[in-house]
Amino acid sequence: MTTIKFNLPDVGEGIAEVEISEWMVSPGDTVSEDDIICSVLTDKAAVEIPSPFDGTIVAIGPEAGSIMAVGSLLVTFDVEGAEDESDASTASGEQPPLETTPSQPIADSPPIEESEAPFARVDVVESSGVQRRILAAPSVRQRARDMNIDIQLVRGTGPEGRVVHADLDNFGSPGAAHSRGQVKQPDTTVTTQKITGIRRKIGSILQDTMQRIPHYSYVEEIDVTELEKLRAKLNQSRKPDQPKLTMLPFIMKGLVQALKEFPQMASRYNDVEQVLEQHAGAHIGMAAQTDAGLLVPVIRHAEMLDLWGLAGQILSISEKARSGKATRDELSGSTITISSLGPLGGIVTTPVINSPEVAIIGVNKMATRPVWENGAFVPRQIMNLSSSFDHRIIDGWEATQFIQCIKNKLECPAMLFIDGLGEGQ
Repeated sequence: MTTIKFNLPDVGEGIAEVEISEWMVSPGDTVSEDDIICSVLTDKAAVEIPSPFDGTIVAIGPEAGSIMAVGSLLVTFDVEGAEDESDASTASGEQPPLETTPSQPIADSPPIEESEAPFARVDVVESSGVQRRILAAPSVRQRARDMNIDIQLVRGTGPEGRVVHADLDNFGSPGAAHSRGQVKQPDTTVTTQKITGIRRKIGSILQDTMQRIPHYSYVEEIDVTELEKLRAKLNQSRKPDQPKLTMLPFIMKGLVQALKEFPQMASRYNDVEQVLEQHAGAHIGMAAQTDAGLLVPVIRHAEMLDLWGLAGQILSISEKARSGKATRDELSGSTITISSLGPLGGIVTTPVINSPEVAIIGVNKMATRPVWENGAFVPRQIMNLSSSFDHRIIDGWEATQFIQCIKNKLECPAMLFIDGLGEGQ
């Protein structure tokens, strides 16, 4: 029996350090070659670390949530028949880069899509009719079987609702029963949770974005009464194979046309090299809330699509992002982002720029408001655009003109179908 130290291998793309996301093994466990021993998170992906050989786990590295450098000691093995520690080339971290699971920055950061391969997910239908998924490590599932506990009945308190050992310990423990007439006591329970994984990555990059980029926001009121009438009429006459139109395709159409007049808005700024990349194509990022966090799927060359094409792309790319099937290319390369909370969009927001972009368009909810017109108040459909800009690149007057350009096109929908109008003026 030979003791071999296995160092954290190269995970690719020049990554120098990772976060330990989850351990699948404990000291004393026996593993086979290619068994997953842990998963780690980088800035761009979730990576599973396989065992390089058959053996017994002697010791493991830092606890989940810890940061460790590539090349540092990850696991110590006892291996039958190995020559000696120095002969294990795979233990030195010199193996080829590991395959990663793609992920991408959120509207304001690059959230990471974790791989679910090491965990068993079981769909459980609750009494409400809503499905929930059970996520647990193999050691937790085995312990639940040993304790004769149906893991489907256990509520997980780990990341993303994962069932952990503490949940098994607490399962079925008697609560404080109150006898009839007994005075209720205040609940003084305090629950603490270490911020790790996706949420920590989101927070870290958002903090960096806000510290580096001097944001300023501009809010403008848009009268979309005529646009809403057009949208409703087009939906009534749409073909069976055409997607239903929301406001977003129209806003994207107006944005694409405004970018022709203000191309500096579709830029990516490398503030380390002090280089600004201005893109002729409109690659529109669309902030989408998913179970894994906020992701930004990208509609590439939106200038080539009509309303129905934009609607179809919005539907397709959003579903891919929410289901975790979006590829790395579909989650990267945006030149300007739209952030919309739909009917919950509030009156005003202050969206955070999706670095390294220089502008983000925030769409607020539409509401019927009284507007003074021809000597009387009339009901109009009003919607605000709350947009933020990088003041290092975009001046306030430029931002104002840009949003006014979008406003003019949305308030007079016919202009959305006249490409080139206003260019060069």
